[in-house]
Amino acid sequence: MSIFGKIVSAIFGHGAQAETVAPANAPSPGGTSGGAAPPAPGAAPPAPQASAVDVEAVLGGLAAKTSEKLDWRHSIVDLMKLLDLDSSLAARKELAHELNYSGDTSDSATMNIWLHKQVMTKLAENGGKVPEDLKH
Repeated sequence: MSIFGKIVSAIFGHGAQAETVAPANAPSPGGTSGGAAPPAPGAAPPAPQASAVDVEAVLGGLAAKTSEKLDWRHSIVDLMKLLDLDSSLAARKELAHELNYSGDTSDSATMNIWLHKQVMTKLAENGGKVPEDLKH
């Protein structure tokens, strides 16, 4: 699996777990008049529900559970650490290659800033709810 794929899986997987626990016992607001039929009891949530994953809430929840102070909002290294992924320079260079970084990977500071913004933008493109200030 690609590094970005691992990031998506870690974030959306945590979000899906939170979503399947809470709504199962609560009635949906407005009933079924929304047009879409509710999923069958015990059925796995369909893929489109991943679009409802609040990336900020998931990452904030993970950060609250760790004793390490991680600045995931600004640091790709801290974001990867929070998700328990390899955050080494080699892994970040691989992620940069996956995301088509055209800059100099020897300039790790510039690459890291680009990676963080790109990851947040790509999470949003893949259905995650990401605050605007994290995408720019």
